[in-house]
Amino acid sequence: MPERRVTVVAEVGLHARPAATFVRAAAKAPMDVTVARASGGGAPINGKSILQILALDVKQDETIVIKAEGEGADAVLDELAGIAGSP
Repeated sequence: MPERRVTVVAEVGLHARPAATFVRAAAKAPMDVTVARASGGGAPINGKSILQILALDVKQDETIVIKAEGEGADAVLDELAGIAGSP
C-alpha cells in the first residue's frame, strides 16, 4: 500500500484550518485514506474524518504516515503530504 511519511511543520500541528484543509482534500479521493502516528503505535484513523484527525492530536514536528490504495493513490498522497507538511 502506498504511503507518505510527513513531518507536520505548522505551529498548530494538524489542527483547525490545516486539519480542515487535509480532510477536504482526502474526502475528494475515491479511495480510503488512513493516517497514523509514525511512532508510538496506535491504530490508523480515517483521514476523511475531521473528528478523528483532531482526536489524533498531531503536534508540530511530529511525523505521521498517510496511506491510500487504488488508482491515483500516489497523486492523492502527494497532495495530502503537501498539506500536512506545509507551515
